[in-house]
Amino acid sequence: MGMSRNAKINTLLLLVVAALAVLPLALGLGEGKEEPFTGADAQAEAAITELKPDYEPWFTPLYEPPSGEVESALFALQAALGAGVLAYYFGVRKGRRQGAAAAAAAAGSGAPGDTRAED
Repeated sequence: MGMSRNAKINTLLLLVVAALAVLPLALGLGEGKEEPFTGADAQAEAAITELKPDYEPWFTPLYEPPSGEVESALFALQAALGAGVLAYYFGVRKGRRQGAAAAAAAAGSGAPGDTRAED
């Protein structure tokens, strides 16, 4: 018995994500830099100060994390929270659709493709 279509897609996506995480390290793309995998903001800041040493930023951050690791952890937490909110939203939508389909089937009306409950 083979895998379902969704399982195949999920496995493929997992492999792609793993490759994206491992390949830069394996190919040594970040070598020769002080902090090899900094964000675009830090790289832009370094480029600006190189071109114009007397540059003064217009704004300063409201909160400056004590280290790059803490900053990365906060960013990961933010991404996880966003993913959780999206997953919850899509789960609720799917549940509503399934509930509406079950109600329509119980009432004996409406085709399986009935999408009245969708927002």
